[in-house]
Parts: sequence; structure tokens; C-alpha cells
Amino acid sequence: MSEPSLKPDRAPVPAATPTLSFNPVRFDVPGRIAPLELRVTAPATGEALPILLLSHGHGASNYLSSSRGYAPLVDFYAAHGFVVIQPTHQDSKTLALDPTGPEGPLFWRSRARDMHFILDHLDAIEAAVPFLAGRLAKDRVVAVGHSLGGHTVCLLAGMRMTDADGHLVDLTEPRLKAAVVFGGPGDGKDVAAWAAENYPDLKNNDFSTMTLPMLVVAGDKDFHPFFSERQDWRADAYRLGPAPKTLLTVFGAEHLYGGISGYDAKEATDEDPQRLADMQRLSWAYLRSALDPQDAAWAAVVEELTKADKPVAAVESK
Repeated sequence: MSEPSLKPDRAPVPAATPTLSFNPVRFDVPGRIAPLELRVTAPATGEALPILLLSHGHGASNYLSSSRGYAPLVDFYAAHGFVVIQPTHQDSKTLALDPTGPEGPLFWRSRARDMHFILDHLDAIEAAVPFLAGRLAKDRVVAVGHSLGGHTVCLLAGMRMTDADGHLVDLTEPRLKAAVVFGGPGDGKDVAAWAAENYPDLKNNDFSTMTLPMLVVAGDKDFHPFFSERQDWRADAYRLGPAPKTLLTVFGAEHLYGGISGYDAKEATDEDPQRLADMQRLSWAYLRSALDPQDAAWAAVVEELTKADKPVAAVESK
């Protein structure tokens, strides 16, 4: 393996700590076809822990696109101070719900409402998980999403959509402090014909009202012409969203960013342990500094990127 691009002796990442995971936490939610199931993963010790909501993608896999997936991110975030809450959204293939129903196949509205429900019921989640009592910083909440999960997080961050009936939908979640989006959908105005036919709701994304601070992660090889003919489509949340936003363009990254959705996952066409490690540390550092402006983690990592002989990514902010 190549020499790490963020040197362990300089990167502002503390040593990993032991974690605990509890699964499932189950709720019957009015209007939801299936019960809402959550996995909660947290540091084994520590108090006043910030909360991270993680939204999985819509991908082709059966289990990675559920609360069972994204272990590379979940393990890292929890081992470095976050309580990670993962829902299984209703588009997950593990549930085998009718993809032709009123919300199918993306269940985009339900996905965002899952996150609202979680934040409305943090006390119940805390009571259900044996190791959480009194340890949550309920006013320090961030969100991370990949692919369709990025779309969900953008909705929570203030992106608006027009539904099939012509109604403007606003699912903004004001309790969020910051977000990270990996490879989220872009602008719908020039979405490709295949996506327009199969996922028509993606035609209606409006980033102009998305005001939450956000790190938009876009791979320079995360290009799929059946979604858009533009190679920068995955960067639209940065390009079209108002400040404050930061764009992280990852060199050589395809849609799985080194393997964020699962260890040794066949769907990771760009599997790369070093790229994955960079994605873990960079996204963690951004969230740390977003929650605490006195925390220099993000500034230190960006400085390393700019000084590296062969930088793994480029950073742009507004």
C-alpha cells in the first residue's frame, strides 16, 4: 500500500476508543409501511457526546443499504467521539416494499421524516439503549449521507423539492448543526433521460435554500451518464447551494469513495484502504470543527492536503 497521504503523527485524530453497538431499536411510526429500525453505535466511555445521523444509499446491495451497512464510517465516527444513529429507510431492499407505491422507489419524503422522528424521540432512544443514559449532547447533531442518503441529508439541510402533485416540499431540520454529503444527486434540470424515467423525483432538487454548513464530497471519477452528462454533477450541492459550503474533490474516487459503504464490498469499484482512511479522517475533522469552531482539526487536515506532494483531494470553500 502507498504511503499514507495524511501522516498519522500529524493528522489531528486521537487514538480510537472501544465502541458499543445496539441493534435494533424499533419504533412503530404512524404512516410508515414498516417499523423504523435503528442501529446505535457509541463510544464505550465519555459524556456529552455529539449525535451523528447516518443515511444509507439506495444501492444495489441487500444489506449495505440499511442499518447494517457503512461500518467503515460508523466504526470510525463512534471510535472518535460520536454517537451514530443509523435508520433502515423504507427504500432498503431488506424490507422488500413495493417500489411502485406513492413514494416508491426512493421513499425520499419518508427518508427525511425518519430523521425528524429520530430527533423527536431521542429520549426514547436513550432509554432503549442500555449504555446511553445521560451521555447525549442533544443540542449537537450532525448528519452524514451517501448517494441517495446525500439527497436525504440535503433535504434536512434546506434543499426543497416539488412533488408529483406540484406541491413545494420543505423538510428542513433546524436541529442539525452541519452535514457531510458523499456523492449526492445533483441538479435535476439536466438529469439524464434514464434517471428522469426511473427516478423522476430527482428532477426537482432546488439547492438555493440549503443554508446549513456542509462538506460536499465529490469524486472526480464519480460519473454516471445515466444520471447526468456532466462530470461535476455530484458537486451541485456546493455549486448551487448558498454559503457556508465546502467542496472536497477527491482524486480518483468513484461512487464508493474507497469503500465507505462496507468492508470488502464488491460494489466498491474503487476500493482503496488509503482513500477510505482519508475519507474517514477528513469527514470527521470537518464535523468536529463545525461543532466547535475552536477545534482546529479541519484546518490542520486541509493544511496537510495543500502541502502534500501528491494530494488526495482539493478543497474549495465559500
